[in-house]
Amino acid sequence: MAELRATSLAEVQEAVRLHPRLRPRGSGTKPALSTPREGEVALDLSGLKGILEYEPEEFVFTAYAGTPVEEVEAALRAHGQYLPFHPPLAGKGATLGGTVAAGLSGPMRERFGGLRDFILGVRFVDGEGRVVRGGGKVVKNAAGFPFHRLMVGSLGAFGVMVELSFKVFPHPRATATLRVALGGLEKAMAALERLRGLPLDLLALDLLPPATLEVRLGGFPGSLERRLKRLQELLGREGEVLHEDEAHWEGVRDLSFLEGSPVWAKVPSRLDLIPTLEGLPLGPRRYMAGGELLYVGLEPEGLHALRRAGIPHLVLKGAEEALFPPPPEAFFRKVKGALDPKGRFPLG
Repeated sequence: MAELRATSLAEVQEAVRLHPRLRPRGSGTKPALSTPREGEVALDLSGLKGILEYEPEEFVFTAYAGTPVEEVEAALRAHGQYLPFHPPLAGKGATLGGTVAAGLSGPMRERFGGLRDFILGVRFVDGEGRVVRGGGKVVKNAAGFPFHRLMVGSLGAFGVMVELSFKVFPHPRATATLRVALGGLEKAMAALERLRGLPLDLLALDLLPPATLEVRLGGFPGSLERRLKRLQELLGREGEVLHEDEAHWEGVRDLSFLEGSPVWAKVPSRLDLIPTLEGLPLGPRRYMAGGELLYVGLEPEGLHALRRAGIPHLVLKGAEEALFPPPPEAFFRKVKGALDPKGRFPLG
């Protein structure tokens, strides 16, 4: 397998201009997206890393796309800050660029939103080797086409990301998690819908099939016990309270519950779709963000069942055909033609 390594913007530009088919790769935590197919050259960006600018008082930073998420989070943690969209697979080495390209958010996105809500700017190399900027490095961006948001979930189809800017938030002073079994899927979904409609400021709201909810709270230590009691009253059960819950949620966002499954996939979900999904031969799984996001482990039979049902999904590991269905042709073709007219960057 042919492979190139880039450690600078100039080397990325050179690689783009010299090779007709390139597949960018960071740390390889999502092999279904980063493993080159026949005729493609891998462009390793793991050497293009480091934090370029960080202004804790402004709650913004800029880093190279190949920077490991863990490295960024360590710098943020020193100032009591964090990435609220909770990038998955951070503990396994995921990079900023790979996270953006795959459009991945983790369980903590429930309160403040997903990756698209926190990315401020991007600098990337398009299919002609040109350097393109989108957005900016501060919260009040200049007007213009939002290329930075276009890159979220693009799977690298429009260009090779080189730099990324994000806004961050203060980390909660304290956290606690309530785990409650509700006796059946219907009851669990009713409770999920009720909690979603209340102003509870939940950090995470997950459903573990068939009928267990995990609800995470964050804030000032003095308020947690009162808020936990309120949750227990709303759910009509005491459940199990996890006060030292950081390690638990780190395992969740690293998708440790999928270990052993041959195929890992992300599925956009919603409450009314959950019964349909639960009727399919799925493996270990977890509905995050109040049921809006499913990470699931699959056998080949389960993957085929998802596709037969016409349910969109993104394979992260274990299958070559990563994206189902393909993107809307009218929009995708025009943007692709403007940024990558020679088709250097494959999709998925």
